[in-house]
Amino acid sequence: MGVAEWRIAGFDEVRELGRGGQGRVVLARHATAGTPVAIKYLPAEAAPEARERLRQEARMLGTVTDPHVARLYRLVDSEHGVAIVMEAVDGVSFKEILARHGTLAPEAALTVLKGSLLGLAAAHAVGVVHRDYKPANVVVPADGRSKLIDFGIAGHAGQAAREGTPFYMAPEQWRGEPASPATDVYAATCVFFEAITGRRPYTGGQATLESAHRTEPVPAEAVPEPLRPLIVRGMAKDPWDRPEGAAAFVTELEDVAAQAYGAGWEARGVRLLAGATLALAALFPLAAGLAPAAGAGAGAAATGTTGVLAAVGTKTAVAVAGAAVVGSAATGVGVYEAARPDHAPGRVSPAVSTTPPGRPMTLARLRLSVPLGWTSRRFRPSGESFGITVPGRCRKALTRVSGTACPGFEVLDRDSMGWGGTELNDGTYKRGQYFNPVNDISGFCPVDPEKYLSTRPERLVKKGLAPVGNRQAEYYEWQVRCYEFRANGAGLIRSNVTFIQRTWFLPRSVILIVDDWNVKELPGVLARATWI
Repeated sequence: MGVAEWRIAGFDEVRELGRGGQGRVVLARHATAGTPVAIKYLPAEAAPEARERLRQEARMLGTVTDPHVARLYRLVDSEHGVAIVMEAVDGVSFKEILARHGTLAPEAALTVLKGSLLGLAAAHAVGVVHRDYKPANVVVPADGRSKLIDFGIAGHAGQAAREGTPFYMAPEQWRGEPASPATDVYAATCVFFEAITGRRPYTGGQATLESAHRTEPVPAEAVPEPLRPLIVRGMAKDPWDRPEGAAAFVTELEDVAAQAYGAGWEARGVRLLAGATLALAALFPLAAGLAPAAGAGAGAAATGTTGVLAAVGTKTAVAVAGAAVVGSAATGVGVYEAARPDHAPGRVSPAVSTTPPGRPMTLARLRLSVPLGWTSRRFRPSGESFGITVPGRCRKALTRVSGTACPGFEVLDRDSMGWGGTELNDGTYKRGQYFNPVNDISGFCPVDPEKYLSTRPERLVKKGLAPVGNRQAEYYEWQVRCYEFRANGAGLIRSNVTFIQRTWFLPRSVILIVDDWNVKELPGVLARATWI
């Protein structure tokens, strides 16, 4: 049976993302739930070692659960071949970002390295070593938070194999010695070097690369001086001289980054990385929308999932913009939108939202997906809080946290809400009370901010709990009175105008969401939020 003919029952194929001599990768959606997924197919006639490698990849990924690692939903093993159903991550490969931009600002490069190390640390925690970390195996979504993919040659710590990508292989891999978490640290540091300098640490043919990785000095002088300790440690020739694993290296990275670039380095890095990614938005696999699958003609074999099926929990290995990436091991470059993992064999759970792909915004561990027509702005001083503007008539800008008088809402961290400040400061958020930002303690009247220059809360009209993802927030509605200022000595004059301020407060995360505009879609956006 031909490679293009085999399809897993229950999924509608949208389009092919990559093809090679042994298999193909497609973008698909679950026929009932509509969840976007990527499916990697290897037919029965593929080489036995290729099929076994795909099974091994599924086994490795099935043990790793982390937001920085793409998820595997299902392994299908049948008479027609082997297939894995994977998370769809809407983003672009780090390889493509480097090819387009050449180098990244240090904060952006550090952000990618940290995200990758967190994903590797999750694998190391369950005894899995990636063994082939490289730019093509990292995907960056629109929010700038990188995700690790493709565990095609991953193995258990201690397994020896002279495999990997020569530009990033650690000395012990060249010697055929057992791989360890320190092996992945070496590769990640090589990629970090490339992101900073625009070139790989060593170049040349395979023999030259082997000699350089094993014996040449670490080229730390090529990076800015504050970052040299990370390069020296991460690329040490002896694995015992490197951090023992990715988790340990994250701690060193954070210390170096904070000392060199200040406490806000990661927020700046995420913004820079998101900007570099959005410049390549045309390459996002879901950007074109999930149109009905083409080419699902009659005669295609539909294989059910009642055979050897494991709902083993993520990964995506896909091609971008039609590049043929499915090789002998059917590995590739992946990019898609996350959906929830399977909870039972034979089905894929729906994603948090069944609406078209949105624009992700993140504060700490909270991630919202807002409609593509909405705009956003990060706030000072932290650079983490943000405001979302929805389509509507903007009014004269005010000195509000958001600096704007446009319909929308705000998602604030502890700095922006004045959390923990003195009770004498009217701009400090008091739990369950009406909120005014610190720099506009007079208040804001969305009905007419130019006419009504002050507000006063009158009464609490509703309180309870409301979902923000899978967590419950304290929810409050305050009726607020608008006041007009008259310069004839009358001062503030009470008006007949009121509005409702809605707030969602998450005390454990110290996050406050404020809506003065009664954005009707907001409760749904918050209910579909995810925690990373």
